[in-house]
Amino acid sequence: MEQAVLEGAVGQALGHSQMSLTSLLLGADWVVKTVMLILVVASVWCWAIIFDKTLRFRRLQKRANKFEDEFWSGGSLEELYDRIGQQPTDPMTAVFSAAMREWRRSSAKGLVYSETGRSGLRDRLERVMQVTVAREIERLERYMMFLASVGSTAPFIGLFGTVWGVMNSFLAIGATKQTNLAVVAPGIAEALFATALGLVAAIPAVVAYNKLSNDLGRYAGRMETFAGEFIAILSRQIEETG
Repeated sequence: MEQAVLEGAVGQALGHSQMSLTSLLLGADWVVKTVMLILVVASVWCWAIIFDKTLRFRRLQKRANKFEDEFWSGGSLEELYDRIGQQPTDPMTAVFSAAMREWRRSSAKGLVYSETGRSGLRDRLERVMQVTVAREIERLERYMMFLASVGSTAPFIGLFGTVWGVMNSFLAIGATKQTNLAVVAPGIAEALFATALGLVAAIPAVVAYNKLSNDLGRYAGRMETFAGEFIAILSRQIEETG
């Protein structure tokens, strides 16, 4: 086994008189190839998540602006709920729909017209909106942890490929009894390339995670603010009904 490793290292070292990106990929040790493949796949997946989340947050902000304009236009909340229907298209309208659905159910049962029913209705409305906000935030957070994981682990995965490539270079030196550049260059180049791929995968993931987390935090705060304002409106209606 050790002899096979040494022979492979020697053959690899002598076969790389002209190095290029393609030759590094094709001539690398299978361990280094595996590390590179993992990093490339992780980087592609990160960029897919980044583009998806960025576009989605932009759409959600536009839909939230449109919904809030309709909500604060002074029109009937019942009519607005009828237009939205039972299938809201974004988290903000989901919070509104959940509260209005509970309001209608309680009104149909006559709970709005009794003191006990009114006090319980406010608590239920608050819980319904809190649960809806938490559920929608959880959906928006999907795949965010993958960005954080890649950002924190990719450099170490690349470092493992670096260590393996350097080890191959020393094996080649030991097998050939030569320390010239032609012997050590391929292994060192593979090592550095693995490190570079680790950074290429990690840096965008970290930057995107921070940016998307900030966007998500602002949107979550916007939903919570709307929920607080909406419960205040419904509370006034409950008091007026009583």
